[in-house]
Amino acid sequence: MRRSDLLLIFDLDGTLIDSSRDLAISMNATREYMGMPPLDPTLIFSYVGNGAPVLVQRALGPGASEETVAEALAYFLKFYRVHALEHTKLYEGVGEAIQALADANHTMAVLTNKPVRISTDIIAALGLTGHFTKVYGGDSFPSKKPDPIGIHTLREELAAGRAETLMVGDSAVDIQTARNAEVLSCGVEWGFQPEGFVADPPDFLVRSPQQLLQVVASKSAASLEAQGSSKAT
Repeated sequence: MRRSDLLLIFDLDGTLIDSSRDLAISMNATREYMGMPPLDPTLIFSYVGNGAPVLVQRALGPGASEETVAEALAYFLKFYRVHALEHTKLYEGVGEAIQALADANHTMAVLTNKPVRISTDIIAALGLTGHFTKVYGGDSFPSKKPDPIGIHTLREELAAGRAETLMVGDSAVDIQTARNAEVLSCGVEWGFQPEGFVADPPDFLVRSPQQLLQVVASKSAASLEAQGSSKAT
């Protein structure tokens, strides 16, 4: 990374992509396979963010045994892998924003709790592969977000300081991850769980990808100004 660049770490579901319909269909297909009635898609959306095992466990309910959850998880992952791109799309304005950030020479990565293979397939299908230097999923490390291991690894691999790093996500999990890694966070209001920002407020909050560009520009300018002040002293 050049010193004028930022490392921008993006969550995937609810941040870059609207995968809500495919997730709901896959989860309700799993419940049907397990002999259970469908859930309201809105309720399923509220379960997203901590990875597929937690999503399945929450969707089955607190009475589900470990064996039942394991069986349902295997079915969910198999079904979702086949159907993950039937309705999933980039949020409006996200593709243009990612291109603008790439043109501004920022380094970008994806850190999601979704399995990495499915994540890379989706990113490739939506034409974003070339913009992300690294993609890490919920099975890339021993622990998922909000454990900071993903951010620490990306910072080390891409030679980015804490002041040069920004985590962008739609849920409290992303904000907690940034806080645990001691980097700044930006919450996006267009995702699955913006209500989580009440208890875990991000350093920045944006309503549109265009506002995200403004936040990144201001942070980049502030970083450059701080570096200039440091050199002057």
